[in-house]
Amino acid sequence: MRIVATDCGSTTTKAILIEEKDGVFRQTFRGEAPTTVEEPFADVTLGVANSVTELQELSGYKLIADDGTIIRRKSAADADGCDLYISTSSAGGGLQMMVAGVVREMTAESAKRAALGAGAIVMDTIASNDRRKPHEQIQRIRELRPDMVLVSGGTDGGDTKKVIEIAELIAPARPRPRFGGEYKLPLIFAGNKEARQTIERVFSGEGFALSVVDNLRPTLERENLGPARERIHDVFLEHVMAHAPGYDKLMTWANAPIMPTPGAVGDILQTIAKGRGINVVGVDIGGATTDMFSVFGGVFNRTVSANLGMSYSISNVCAEAGMDSVLRWVHLDMDERELRNRVKNKMIRPTTIPQTLEALVFEQAVSREALRLAYIQHKSFATTLKGVQQQRTVGDAFSQKEAGGSLVDNMALDLMVASGGVLSHAPRMEQTALMMIDAFEPEGFTEIAKDSIFMMPHLGVLASVNPRAAMEVFEKDCLVVLGWCIAPRGEVRAGRPAFDFTLRRANEVVAQGQLIGGEMRLVRFVHGEIGMLEVRPERGLDMGAGPGKPVTREVRGGAVGIVLDARGRPLKLPTSAVERRVCVEKWLKALEVYE
Repeated sequence: MRIVATDCGSTTTKAILIEEKDGVFRQTFRGEAPTTVEEPFADVTLGVANSVTELQELSGYKLIADDGTIIRRKSAADADGCDLYISTSSAGGGLQMMVAGVVREMTAESAKRAALGAGAIVMDTIASNDRRKPHEQIQRIRELRPDMVLVSGGTDGGDTKKVIEIAELIAPARPRPRFGGEYKLPLIFAGNKEARQTIERVFSGEGFALSVVDNLRPTLERENLGPARERIHDVFLEHVMAHAPGYDKLMTWANAPIMPTPGAVGDILQTIAKGRGINVVGVDIGGATTDMFSVFGGVFNRTVSANLGMSYSISNVCAEAGMDSVLRWVHLDMDERELRNRVKNKMIRPTTIPQTLEALVFEQAVSREALRLAYIQHKSFATTLKGVQQQRTVGDAFSQKEAGGSLVDNMALDLMVASGGVLSHAPRMEQTALMMIDAFEPEGFTEIAKDSIFMMPHLGVLASVNPRAAMEVFEKDCLVVLGWCIAPRGEVRAGRPAFDFTLRRANEVVAQGQLIGGEMRLVRFVHGEIGMLEVRPERGLDMGAGPGKPVTREVRGGAVGIVLDARGRPLKLPTSAVERRVCVEKWLKALEVYE
């Protein structure tokens, strides 16, 4: 079997070829070309054909016909063509949505979760308690040019007054669709079913294409995001893609619905989490935005930090974190004024990459803060349902989670996946691993991997039509396993013992020793080999079994190895600039980060 998959990005269209060889699916070739959704071409299929043409030249198979379409094989004996073509897209800014709900912290937040999970960028959230006056809300709605609107509010059978008021605010404002033209703006209602008739009357004008689905929040205690997400995908194809340049033609080529790129990434991470029975955090850090994904206890969440990125948004990162926070990760003596000039130059020329060690160190320091801030935003959004009443007994009063508490638990985190230029294309794997560890501060035993060539979008849409192929390629070609981070939760004392460790392979001791508070150590372990790691923390430090209790876990070797981190959690750096530089340099040398 031969599969061609493309991802139409805002600037580049990336194509991959997947082939079944000896009963196993593998990614064999990759091509890319500039995306052609904008003028003067205004036809996305031209960029797709160009990227697949590169696959054709590399593989030797004829994949593009003389008329520019993708050739399909009639049988497995055919030398040319492919059996399956699939695609994702974030070209033209991706899917942009406005969401609305009655209470910002409850139904409006559920609407936002549904939109983000479907791969959208949420332009604004309208709610009755968002502190804006009605005329300010109407003005904002008129200014936005969304691809679609999602309206929620009220539990089934409850009061309909407030959700109708929200609808009556949006309808007369007459928001216009982003692509203009004569087509109606898609609007999805996923609120109180008792209000449906009135909602249909309110949006019966010519400006809206109304869809009604099951309530996002049928009761206070339950969230039902599935129907709204599925309808968002359908509307994305029927309305948004149909009016984007060239997508009507591309949809006739594809064997599966075209998916928004972030939605496809979320799908493959959910597939992996479910297949392995693990908790996962994934990140895609770009030039303008940082996408964060998590699956904890089977619950998927995605956030978009639209102001945190490594080129167009680099000044936002430095301003929000503060230059002192950025410089705490730098072991070289750098002039702050020169660094500010570097930031300005990056904004003027966003596609440039570091040419010196100093520029690389500074950019990777900025990335740590961008990731850290995006993770904080994600943890505050990925929460249990707010507004839920909980019964408590004296026995569980101190152990039960508060309503609205974060689902993200670093001790329960099993796998971190890194993607995006600054992480995927770092000169050394050790740099990627340490950026992830410093930014996310994992606890206990956490595996670290990176997406080799940003293949997750392709595999996300592939999972909807051939899950086995998606899983095999993800495990064998997409993920580059970097290794493990082993770190205790709790405050460590500098110079005092933190934990002992013993690494065994087939009853043979590979490495053992003791880590002192504030120390980091790298144990190289052959890629793919399986070992048993026993860790014995000191009293007060927790490796996952409780304070002071030993833990033994299976680990497998990676491109970096096993990083033993005795710096404590939360991570604290010395306040003195001189001591901090000495400390950071010691960690960098221990992990051979820039050597």
